[in-house]
Amino acid sequence: MSRARPTEPCVGAPPAFEHDVALDRLNTFGLPARAARLVRIDSVAGLQALVRTPAWRDEPRRLVLGGGSNVVLTGDFPGLVLKVELRGRRLLGEDGDAWLVEAGGGENWHDFVCWTLAEGCPGLENLALIPGTVGAAPVQNIGAYGLEMAERFAGLDAVDLHSGELRAFDAAACAFGYRDSVFRRQPGRWLIVAVRFRLPRRWRANAGYAELARELAAAGVVDPAPEQVARAVIAVRRRKLPDPAETGNAGSFFKNPVVDAEQAAALAERWPDLPRYPQADGRCKLAAGWLIERCGCKARDFGPVGCHANQALVLVNRGGATGADVRRAAEAVRSEVRRCFGIDLEPEPVFV
Repeated sequence: MSRARPTEPCVGAPPAFEHDVALDRLNTFGLPARAARLVRIDSVAGLQALVRTPAWRDEPRRLVLGGGSNVVLTGDFPGLVLKVELRGRRLLGEDGDAWLVEAGGGENWHDFVCWTLAEGCPGLENLALIPGTVGAAPVQNIGAYGLEMAERFAGLDAVDLHSGELRAFDAAACAFGYRDSVFRRQPGRWLIVAVRFRLPRRWRANAGYAELARELAAAGVVDPAPEQVARAVIAVRRRKLPDPAETGNAGSFFKNPVVDAEQAAALAERWPDLPRYPQADGRCKLAAGWLIERCGCKARDFGPVGCHANQALVLVNRGGATGADVRRAAEAVRSEVRRCFGIDLEPEPVFV
């Protein structure tokens, strides 16, 4: 269910416009692009005031930008970029057997996860070190190491960019799926300003994911505490994934494909070591990284963009890449996987 929330009083003027703004440092791929105009959104009232201005109504080309970790800029953006900088983290209280916490949409996701642990509210540790902002997390229902964000979700507030109305969304209204939500399917309609989570007071470690279990075992940890799970997740991610501050990338570039059971069984007959993960609906999820590696693309360069040497699922900027280079590399990888396995990979990042 989504419902209107009381409108925050609009105090003062809408945020000021910046003109001809470089975006290369505002996207983790480090791709060159410029925005015709940019506004920094740091309050709900300022955003609502902006939506009511003639300048807003006269500019239909808009791009909501959080941490820039799930976007591929293919050129200059001729419209208005909304840089989300809404801050704030707070413990709201208890709800039965869970803690309720909230964060502003512009908060750094990893910093927020670390804050919840420091506050004694575990439950998000498996999602540590995922790049991006809190507001971007529900858009693609981020997930890693045996946990999806939707499993800890309590609700969110978003401003309708058509009307300026502030609305509250529950999980059903968000329509979460695998790396999917109503917000991903309606780009440009909503700007998420705050997200709430239910974190279990009776915490149990979620350490069944194979790589995570091996990391804990190697450290001699049998009954891990939340901080130990977080450290193990961070260690695995740092070993496998490049740091965007050093090597431009958008994290995992392709979704793990979900195929019917018959297709998965047929593939497994030919490749017995094919990783398969049965789903509740009877289908099977396959590991995109394994498919990419098996068709010979791991560590392979496609011009200035290539597949990472430690994780084939990640495309990296070798230096000087453009959005067009990323698109060509992505299509080359998809073509190889299609040729080898008859499977179409779907990119996770949004091409703009």
